[in-house]
Amino acid sequence: MVFSDLFFLFAFIPSFALCYLLGYLIDSALAKGKSPQGGKNMTFRNAALVLFSLIFYAWGEPVYVFLMIGSVIINYIAGRFIDGAGKWRGAAMIVGVALDLSILAVFKYAGFFCSILRSLGLPVADPGIALPIGISFYIFQSISYLVDVYRRESPGQKRFVDLLLYISMFPQLIAGPIVRYGTVSEEILQRHVSLSDIKEGMWRFIIGLGKKVIISNQLSELSTQFLGGGVEGLSSLTTLGAWTGILAFTLQIYFDFSGYSDMAIGMGRCMGFHFKENFDHPYISRSLTEFWRRWHMSLGSFFRDYVYIPLGGNRRHQPLNILIVWFLTGMWHGASWNFILWGLYFGIIVMIEKYTIIRWKDRIPAVFLHIYSLFIIIMGWGLFYFEDFASLGVFFKAFFGAGAKDGAGNFVATSALLDNFFLWIGAILLSLPVGRTLEGWILKLFGQKAGEAVLEVSKLLLSLGILLLSCALLVGATNNAFIYTRF
Repeated sequence: MVFSDLFFLFAFIPSFALCYLLGYLIDSALAKGKSPQGGKNMTFRNAALVLFSLIFYAWGEPVYVFLMIGSVIINYIAGRFIDGAGKWRGAAMIVGVALDLSILAVFKYAGFFCSILRSLGLPVADPGIALPIGISFYIFQSISYLVDVYRRESPGQKRFVDLLLYISMFPQLIAGPIVRYGTVSEEILQRHVSLSDIKEGMWRFIIGLGKKVIISNQLSELSTQFLGGGVEGLSSLTTLGAWTGILAFTLQIYFDFSGYSDMAIGMGRCMGFHFKENFDHPYISRSLTEFWRRWHMSLGSFFRDYVYIPLGGNRRHQPLNILIVWFLTGMWHGASWNFILWGLYFGIIVMIEKYTIIRWKDRIPAVFLHIYSLFIIIMGWGLFYFEDFASLGVFFKAFFGAGAKDGAGNFVATSALLDNFFLWIGAILLSLPVGRTLEGWILKLFGQKAGEAVLEVSKLLLSLGILLLSCALLVGATNNAFIYTRF
């Protein structure tokens, strides 16, 4: 089940909302007389959220819901030891993190490591272990919990069901953002939802839905048209076709992943959770360093706080620390050599930037920095897209001008650009911070109070339009999976 699915929109969400509202009424009734404010008890609301989160995860993979629950049991036990004052705190943290990483290694990387051994001539069979959806996200959240409790930055969970809620919460379970335990630890036990929260949460959810269905899904057809088909399909790829395909994927993956994050943040907001932002218009960056501060910010901050800084950060061995972090970033994205290459590619560039562009960027015209950044980013998405090096090689030959020269191929690419003119323009504009600019203009034009009213009406009409168009496009849609759910 995915967010951009008619069943999720019109069956799962209404059912959950009804049960969650019922839980709120029960919690409020139980809390009356115990607190002058009332409504502070979260027991039945949290129970409804846990139940529907487990249903959501088990919908596609019933077996692996037990793996996730088993992981939560391990972290709950480890967390209780870590939260104490005994001498076993450090050992419990190490054992807990080691078990989390072992689960990730077995279910995500066992097949990859076995293939390496086979390439070395060792008779190792393929274990044939399927990748549990979202395992990279919930394992990293588990590690966040153990480390935050060990550092005394957040209290350990006393109740198993509350930790299960944190790990399994369906808005961010399968594709993030990676919600740090300290961000929501207090809101698990006590949170308040206002009408403004629900309104802003629904707006954010619908914006994310539109990003995915109206923009990303359409760009997906273009990227697959030019980049799919393996070596044989790429053999007739022209240079124009290569650029058209990778530009489509560059925009597709942004709207796909940022759209999911918007939907997750919006749903969390409707329930009183305040997840941190995961994207901040990354394609306006003037360096790769800036780009990675704006793209998948929850993953970047995780590696910064739990790997980079403990290794020494900027204080010692900085180049080595950067390469280690980027090697792990590549590995996190997938058990394939192209992801490792992709991570090291960006790691080397970021490391070089520390001693060059970052120091000189005030002397370089912004337009050149933008062009440089976009070119490096687009090349990086080429490494990311192709998991086999044969296809990767054919693509980059075409990308750099050695593609097929036949007129038919160029005609197809030209048609893809012209026939989807408004899709391209819309995607490019919406990847820029135009929303903030428009809001500023409206408030300046109409004044604060009238401008806010105009914005409210505009958001309502736009939300209805996006929802109707998205639902129309989802009828009969076959290409609707989120890219990052496979990580």
